[in-house]
Amino acid sequence: MTERIPDVVAAMPVERSETQVMFLRTPDEPVQIRRGWERLEALVGLRGRKFFGAFDAATGEYRVCVQVREDDNPAALGLESGTLPGGRYLRARLRGEPPEVYERIGPTFAALVKAARPDETRPSIEFYRHRDEIDLLLPIAE
Repeated sequence: MTERIPDVVAAMPVERSETQVMFLRTPDEPVQIRRGWERLEALVGLRGRKFFGAFDAATGEYRVCVQVREDDNPAALGLESGTLPGGRYLRARLRGEPPEVYERIGPTFAALVKAARPDETRPSIEFYRHRDEIDLLLPIAE
C-alpha cells in the first residue's frame, strides 16, 4: 500500500528548547519501532511521562525516547542518555485514534519536507502529547 502524501498540511513554525531524554535505538521499521515503544513503556511506565520519537534521516535511525526526570537512572534501566536539540521547527499536529493516527506520521512528515527546507543536522521529532494527539516537528534551516 502506498502512503499518500497530503498536498497541504496545517503547520506553523515553533521554537523548542532542548530536551534531556533517555532512549532506545531501533531500525526505522514499523515492527521494530513498535517493539521499542513496548519495551520503553514497560521499563518506565506511562503515568506522568513525556514521550518522543526522534528520526535521524542521515543514519536512518529511530530513537524511542522519554524525557528524563530527576530520579531516573538511565543506565540502571539499560537506556542511553541524550538530548533532543532545540531550535526552530515546523509543527503539524495530528489527532486521531491509534493505530490509524500512527499511519499518518510518515506522509505528514513528507508533506512538511515539501513545505520547508529541513535542517538535516537535527532529527525530526514526534511528541506524543496524548494517546490520540501527536505533534510532528520538522527541524527547519535558519
